[in-house]
Amino acid sequence: MSQAENYCCNSCESLSQKQSQKRVFKYWKPVTSLLLLLSGLAMEYFWATPWFSGYLQLSWYTIAYLPVGIPVLRQAYAHLIKGDVFTEFFLMGIATIGAFLIGEYPEAVAVMLFYSIGEAFQHSAADRARGHIKALLDVRPETAHVKRDGEITSTHPSGVRVGETIQVKPGERVPLDGKLISDTAAFDTSAITGESKPRSFQPGEKVLAGMVNLNQVTEFEVTATYDKSSITRILELVQNATLRKAKTELFIRSFARVYTPVVVGLAALLVILPALFVSPYHFQEWFYRGLVFLVISCPCALVISIPLGYFGGIGAASRNGILVKGSNYLDALKNVDTVVFDKTGTLTHGTFTVQNITSENGNQDEWLRSVHAMEKNSTHPIAKAIVQHLDDLNGNEPAVTDQTELPGFGIVATVNDKRVAVGNENLMEREAVAQTAKVPAKSGSVVHIAIDGAYQGHIHISDAVKADSSEAIKQLKQLGIERTIMLSGDKQHVAGELGSKLGIDETYAELLPEEKAAKLEKLKNQLQGTVAYVGDGINDAPVLALSDVGIAMGAMGSDVAIETADVVIQTDQPSKIATAIRIGKATRSIVWQNIVLALGVKGAVLTLGAVGLATMWGAVFADVGVALLAILNAVRVQHMKFE
Repeated sequence: MSQAENYCCNSCESLSQKQSQKRVFKYWKPVTSLLLLLSGLAMEYFWATPWFSGYLQLSWYTIAYLPVGIPVLRQAYAHLIKGDVFTEFFLMGIATIGAFLIGEYPEAVAVMLFYSIGEAFQHSAADRARGHIKALLDVRPETAHVKRDGEITSTHPSGVRVGETIQVKPGERVPLDGKLISDTAAFDTSAITGESKPRSFQPGEKVLAGMVNLNQVTEFEVTATYDKSSITRILELVQNATLRKAKTELFIRSFARVYTPVVVGLAALLVILPALFVSPYHFQEWFYRGLVFLVISCPCALVISIPLGYFGGIGAASRNGILVKGSNYLDALKNVDTVVFDKTGTLTHGTFTVQNITSENGNQDEWLRSVHAMEKNSTHPIAKAIVQHLDDLNGNEPAVTDQTELPGFGIVATVNDKRVAVGNENLMEREAVAQTAKVPAKSGSVVHIAIDGAYQGHIHISDAVKADSSEAIKQLKQLGIERTIMLSGDKQHVAGELGSKLGIDETYAELLPEEKAAKLEKLKNQLQGTVAYVGDGINDAPVLALSDVGIAMGAMGSDVAIETADVVIQTDQPSKIATAIRIGKATRSIVWQNIVLALGVKGAVLTLGAVGLATMWGAVFADVGVALLAILNAVRVQHMKFE
């Protein structure tokens, strides 16, 4: 083992020991109270020790009560001075102090002890849910190797400017978003996308901060500063997610504020009213029933477990490469009835590739070299696809003069004293080219080539469909999504062919960006239920904002789309939409299970307590026991598989 590895192991072991010590110290209060309570019960009931009575017994249980009781009483006081009287801390304080007054010491300690244990479970579960989010912090490197003045300088990523070149060694994380300069390289993208399979990147492709370089020293041109890098934006989105509450969560908090003073009033009436109707009236008996009523009615199970359920759902989504910007959007995902897709960059890769080349006349290699020489001067995406495909052509490239790019038509130029036209059918008509063969309608674009008015052939280019687009539509229909719709700016026959191939219910094509927004608004007015829109480009931002749930394809999507959307898919996989809906459904189901469990058990035990059939121990189960069960149920969503 190397010195560095040995140091690392020792550091990790030391850190682990410190964390263990911290956990032990964290739980010393409930552990102390539990030991004192158990020993007190043993002396009182098991051994029946005669001297364990009077002030000694009171002192013993008081000492057992203080470690777990003081934090709760302190919280109750803090709320009281703010005018917030009826809280769970207030209920616990009244009930346990009252129990001491009537001599029910073990019950008083038990109420606070189990409440403390419930709180520990809650914090532990919340910490586990935050683990997936906090893990993102660990993928932000603290050092960037920048190439300046011909030398490599190490600095913090925040000190690197856009346009500078950084170097990343094998095994290191990419510190900033950048464009790959080096040859093809492989990266572990799991920290960003949740995908364990390594991905290869070509020169010029965008690589995101947090990815791990797997094979060779690579160089990047920085495209975004540290504070605007993808990983920083992801952190901000997830950390702010808990600020957006679901309607269920907001209702429970409002409900608790009304419910708590009502049950305090009922508990008071339970103590006072029997004096008017019951004979003989024993104050201590009815006071005990009132205390039991208070403990049972504490809304801890609801107030704790429901936000935890939503937080767990957000954490589960994050683990699956999906960023949900708030628990309200988890609820909205559960209710989605219609999913509307953008085409390019969402269901397709958004990058053109040459599908085939057809020669109708002349020497194919000769006219392809002319096409390559002309297209390499163009910035059009189709031109780039052709150039990339023809880069390996053999032979000398001809000289190009008088090149003119005609928007909406193509390119014309003089190549070796011949007039060459490269473009669409309209350009062929403009150049008076007599085509020898009519090209059938194809999905994608067809680039025609003519030399001195004679048709040479055509190149078929199309945008490749993503591997799991068809599976995504299938999964959505299995989930009960009523309609799938595609909106596209492409030609009708192209969009229609893709929609039919993928099994999409309705396709609307040849739409401008503003027409997409108008079309979605019209669809929302016509359709029942919740409408989700999935897009990735700048032109999708208005439509994402108009939809009930906006879903952005985040890996290759525009910053504007990601900022506007309510849910961000960090991979290029449309099938993640179905995963997000499953998480939304599972989270909502768990939340309602907890509501029914808490209200059902509390209602039953409250009735028993009012008629004197439930003790303080039963009250402890109805409150803290149910809270523990609800917390454990809420934690389940973090361990479910959704794919």
